[in-house]
Amino acid sequence: MKLLRYFAAVALIVAANSTVLSSAFAADPVFPPGARVGMTPLVGLNKARTFIGFETEDQGVKVLIADLPVDAYGEVANAFKANPAGTGGIKPESIETAAGLAYYTVENGKENAKDGAANVRRYSMILPGPTFSGYVAVQVPENASRIYTDDAVRQMFASAVIRAEVPIEEQLGLMPFKMTELSNFKNIRTLAPGAALIISDGDEKTGFEVAPFMIIGLIGSTAASPDDRGRFAQQIATTIPGVRDGRITMSEPVRIDGQPGYETRIDATSGKDNTPVTIVQWLRFGAQTSMRIIGSSPRDDWTKAFPRFRAVRDGIHPRG
Repeated sequence: MKLLRYFAAVALIVAANSTVLSSAFAADPVFPPGARVGMTPLVGLNKARTFIGFETEDQGVKVLIADLPVDAYGEVANAFKANPAGTGGIKPESIETAAGLAYYTVENGKENAKDGAANVRRYSMILPGPTFSGYVAVQVPENASRIYTDDAVRQMFASAVIRAEVPIEEQLGLMPFKMTELSNFKNIRTLAPGAALIISDGDEKTGFEVAPFMIIGLIGSTAASPDDRGRFAQQIATTIPGVRDGRITMSEPVRIDGQPGYETRIDATSGKDNTPVTIVQWLRFGAQTSMRIIGSSPRDDWTKAFPRFRAVRDGIHPRG
């Protein structure tokens, strides 16, 4: 594995300029909405408007927070231990946090700006979580580096904390739709803030496929015409993640919350244990986007799971 494979997975886009600040830190750790990683942000960093993390008022300095697969931390930790001198002139550092031992790197780079390429300082940290790996990336333009120094960023990294779960109300509040029915699903997890979430009886440790679960979200495409809805529904059904040997058993038009939709059912195999599953996909078509609702259940549990799926579907409405 390349040393920075996971760190390179998330990029930050920043502008120039910065705000002059009076002191180093705000008071307490802060969790951006939807995030499982929080920290005490440097003074002048506020909750970001377009991503999960923090940024200065002029968007010059950005701190992005994300989740990576649980194995990512172990792989990065092993790579750091195997090559403590680093690669490409980038030397890894370790730091103690409330979540445990974290690893981070610092490097210089260039970022495109309106007036040409700007020098930036990039910081990437990975830390352990109970069922995930926390990831934090910071990018500081050169003209802000006297305030957002290496030592200041390191202190901010050291303040990192983790919460195992994000409150349900907080996660649902990020979605562009309302959900009034969760059908007693035990767990809820944001997949893409403001776009998609998963509700399930299983979790990241046990695997979602061994119990009923649903994925609900918006996709940035829709059928070109009413006559194209069947083809569109079947085509997009082939993109359901983690599904193998899928066979469509039914696909027909339906009405969902008064809007045109399509229901498609699939028998397939899913998960590391090759669980036989039955899947339903509902599409609710809009002018430019579609609501996509996926319900998956082990085949033996399908009869009990399907009414739960349908109840969740019928409780999803546009925000007023």
